[in-house]
Amino acid sequence: MALRINGDAPNFTAETTQGRIDFHDWIGAGWAILFSHPKDFTPVCTTELGYMAGLKPQFEKRNCKVIGLSVDPVSDHQKWSKDIEETQGHAINYPMIGDPELKVAKAYDMLPEDVGTTAQGRTAADNATVRSVFIIGPDRKIKAMLTYPMSTGRNFDEVLRLLDSCQLTAKHKVATPVNWKQGEDVIIVPAVSDAEAKERFPGGWKAPKPYMRIVAQPK
Repeated sequence: MALRINGDAPNFTAETTQGRIDFHDWIGAGWAILFSHPKDFTPVCTTELGYMAGLKPQFEKRNCKVIGLSVDPVSDHQKWSKDIEETQGHAINYPMIGDPELKVAKAYDMLPEDVGTTAQGRTAADNATVRSVFIIGPDRKIKAMLTYPMSTGRNFDEVLRLLDSCQLTAKHKVATPVNWKQGEDVIIVPAVSDAEAKERFPGGWKAPKPYMRIVAQPK
């Protein structure tokens, strides 16, 4: 199933390093980050998982849970976690989903349906496309997706910035410009008329072009 922005985030039940979960129930009333890995005991992913553990409090401040996935069983995740803490300085403090039957990877369109039903014997290269980040809203809809090659470590500071933008624009009728960061000016979306904009933003806005209305970030 091809996934789209604002499409449903597939639900699943799975074993994790913190017990069995129903994904939609686990999300609860907040936001969630699901980020995936092609294989345990891989070097780039080791750095990513450790960095995310250190960054987790920042996501929690934003009412966002973090969950990882790797195409291997939970028993391997637990062994790998020791290496991650030793080399990266952060213990894994979020659940890691075991996906030995490739069910979650397939549900999230990271592997095709015809690749079989077991992770056994598959290499990281076989699972190279399982390198995605999904931001999921409280409505269980996919708000953003990022996919990276195995050779490039992901920028989780950017994922945090992207979450800030998704949460802001879900609450207010604005969009965030290039390289936007929390607290900087934003753009009033074109669907908002000038009349409505005057009500929403009584302090006014800058308009270098009629279609580009720049305003201070709303609280």
